[in-house]
Amino acid sequence: MTIMGKRISNLKLNEKIRLYYFAIVIVFVLLFTTIFSTFIKYNREYNSIIHSTTVASGFSIDFKAEFDYKMYRIIIGSKPFYEEDPFEDIKAAKEIAIKLESSARTKSNKSRAEAISKFLDNLRKHVEKIEDNIKETGHYDENITILENDIRVITSLIQDTVLEYIYYETLETESVRQEMEMQMVRTIEFSIIVLCIVVIGALFFSVVISNSISKPIKQLSEITNQVAKGDLQVRSDIENGVEVKALSDSLNIMIEKTSNLIDRVKIEQTNLRKTELILLQEQINPHFLYNTLDTITWLAESKKYQEVVDMVGSLSKYFRTSLSKGSTLITLKEEEQHVRSYLEIQKVRYEDILTYEIIIDEDLSDCLVPKITLQPIVENALYHGIKNRRRVGKISIRGRRDKDNVVIEVSDNGLGMTKERVEEVVAELEKYDKEQKNFYGLFNVNERLRLHFGDAYGIHISSSYLKGTSVTVRIPYTAT
Repeated sequence: MTIMGKRISNLKLNEKIRLYYFAIVIVFVLLFTTIFSTFIKYNREYNSIIHSTTVASGFSIDFKAEFDYKMYRIIIGSKPFYEEDPFEDIKAAKEIAIKLESSARTKSNKSRAEAISKFLDNLRKHVEKIEDNIKETGHYDENITILENDIRVITSLIQDTVLEYIYYETLETESVRQEMEMQMVRTIEFSIIVLCIVVIGALFFSVVISNSISKPIKQLSEITNQVAKGDLQVRSDIENGVEVKALSDSLNIMIEKTSNLIDRVKIEQTNLRKTELILLQEQINPHFLYNTLDTITWLAESKKYQEVVDMVGSLSKYFRTSLSKGSTLITLKEEEQHVRSYLEIQKVRYEDILTYEIIIDEDLSDCLVPKITLQPIVENALYHGIKNRRRVGKISIRGRRDKDNVVIEVSDNGLGMTKERVEEVVAELEKYDKEQKNFYGLFNVNERLRLHFGDAYGIHISSSYLKGTSVTVRIPYTAT
């Protein structure tokens, strides 16, 4: 959009309407000015031709006959030279010739007017010769010869040239008439075209002006509807119209402030959820500790002292990793040691039904992961998968790199779940509930992964009844 276009679009509505009517008035003024100037032009040309023809008609139709007869009477002596005064006739004709030269419309007629002047100059010379001859006697025959051979020829040329002048001026009049008629037709056609353009333009601009009112209001309405539906990322980008732009800017400010307020509330809720998840995490440790201490007590009573030492050592490693000096993120190597300690402890308790393997790529050792991520998943596999199958089961933990992500799969060959049960578990994990009691270990892990890395990450569950269950953890690769 040009600078002028931007200026017009930023005008107030009443200024746009005034500009619209002003433009229409200007168009009509220019149209009528063109028509009138055309009429005036051809009227002047027509008057010029009429004037030129009128001047040419100043030559008497009988100029030749009268001048020739006047000179004849002077030569035969019936009239004195001074009384007839042919120089006065030549002078009057000369003045007319000069006027013809100045008013001629074509080069050819201008040449004819100049020729008439020259003829008159030659005529004067011959008259002067006769005048000189009359002053002396004995020149009658010479004067008659000058009259017949010179004066009559020159007056004949003058008369013919004047008639030609009038004839061609008359033709020019007809040409001007035809041109004026054609111009009139063109002017009428042009006027009709301009009027059509003005009417179409008026309709167009009336639509534009109405749209400049209704369209921004419609846009604002759509934006407010989106905001009402909870979309606070939308912004109004109306740039045209002073009044609507001011309303648009105010709406954007309101949306921005509302969005900031909601973001603060979300942050507070996120912090609250983190606190709640930490509390859930703390619920895991005592539950596991009670069972482990019972097992140690049982081993001590059975005098299996080496098993007691090994179990206490594993328990020490387990809680050392759980504490991790207050850090929420630990390396995958530390997380592996933590879950291994847990499995070593459980292996003592469920030696007759539990086997396990842990295979995690070495290059993932320094990858950061929220602590106590794998242990709740393994615990779930043990208590809901292996124990319910009532035969020897195996828990496998495998970790690999997938482009910019890390994928850790915890699988078991336990009881497994039906498709309906898997959907129920997934629904429970997706539902945020402070009173969550079922699957709180998996729920805890999934929520912490999302809080740390975003909703694109978390756990995925797949299972087949009587074949086993696989829980996949996906996190971004973030090295220490």
